[in-house]
Amino acid sequence: MDAVFAAVLGFALGSIPFGLILTRAAGLGDVRQIGSGSIGATNVLRTGNKGLAAATVLLDAAKAVIPILVAKAFWPGAEGIAAVAAVAGHCFTPWLAFKGGKGFASAAGALATLAFPAFFVCAMIWVATLSLSRISSVSSLVSVIAAPLVAWGMGFGQVIAPLIAIAAIVIVQHRANIGRLMRGEEPKIGSGKP
Repeated sequence: MDAVFAAVLGFALGSIPFGLILTRAAGLGDVRQIGSGSIGATNVLRTGNKGLAAATVLLDAAKAVIPILVAKAFWPGAEGIAAVAAVAGHCFTPWLAFKGGKGFASAAGALATLAFPAFFVCAMIWVATLSLSRISSVSSLVSVIAAPLVAWGMGFGQVIAPLIAIAAIVIVQHRANIGRLMRGEEPKIGSGKP
């Protein structure tokens, strides 16, 4: 039952579409109607409001952090399930017909809570990849794929399975980006394209 409780809490919190809520509250309309159509921070940034994008990152990360900490306190051993459920809830929110964001901020929050040293290394990988490629999706994909490998290398064997599941979800959500990358059409940061 612990796993069920952790999964329900994770999915419920993960499903809150903060990007959409914040942009509407700020009078910026429906963020799904611009850019990539995603509710995540990268698309919120396309509204031109950096503060709102930063708030979206923090809240989307918190959607994973909170259920993991609750699971750790009340359902030990179910932290990984809470993490995967939170990312899944963000990406497939029932409030938006099971469409949502791409899961990267929630994945980062999950990694930071499950294995902070591995998060720190992956954050450096993200920064380095973004600096070299100038493509947001590339840095997100490289760092999320690196996460289970880094965690394994640093001795966090108990979180490898959930990190692989999270990476799979994030990769699926980036399938359109991957298609554009393969065609050489994925825009770089600052290009003004979705």
